[in-house]
Amino acid sequence: MAARPTLSRAPRPGASRYPFSIRLINSPLTRPPSWLHPLFPGSEWRAAPAGPTGRPRLYLTFDDGPIPEETPWVLEQLAAYQAPATFFCVGDNLVRHPHIARAALAAGHRLGNHTQHHRSAWHTPRTDYLAGVAACQQQLHLLDAEKLLVDKGLLLFRPPYGRLTWPVLRQLRPQYRVIMWSLLTRDYDPGLAPERALRLTLAATRPGDILVLHDSRKASRSLRFLLPRLLAHYHERGFEFAAL
Repeated sequence: MAARPTLSRAPRPGASRYPFSIRLINSPLTRPPSWLHPLFPGSEWRAAPAGPTGRPRLYLTFDDGPIPEETPWVLEQLAAYQAPATFFCVGDNLVRHPHIARAALAAGHRLGNHTQHHRSAWHTPRTDYLAGVAACQQQLHLLDAEKLLVDKGLLLFRPPYGRLTWPVLRQLRPQYRVIMWSLLTRDYDPGLAPERALRLTLAATRPGDILVLHDSRKASRSLRFLLPRLLAHYHERGFEFAAL
């Protein structure tokens, strides 16, 4: 069944409010509909479809790490294909595992901000949410992660769960590139078999897509099935991978 977008009012009075909650019903794979993009003005949903040589490009992104159970394995898979990627890191995990973040930077990957505690902007007061963004950015600063960012000096940010409010977005945009996605593999979903997730991802992916995977324990089963097969499939077809 095709996904049916439904809109409902954000539920919690007094917290940061987003005017609509977007739910994709019976959707095994999430590709945000184009009408959603203007609701997040200035956010990035796709990237350049080809590199300087004309080869088609894909942009792999990993959310929620770094953690020792998954991130070093991800780095090994990426290294096998010399595939740069972007990691949106939770500040709490940067505090616990800075050596893994340094390994990612040393391999040429880019690190972005995924807030300090991975809280939803819909359910967190604005001042607390922005404090979480600042705290995570401080951890990235201590790692010297900003030196690899090349786009007009802007920092990288992805909101947990893809949820933002307009007031928060307005405050973030002068300093951050707000990175959304064009394809969500749902590697975190225990109800979606890894084999089906792979078939759906391969059928939906096109040049310029920003793909979301998760270097988290929850996603481990599907992540470890998907990532090596995605890398091999697109490498064999002449694609290149790039960081944001």
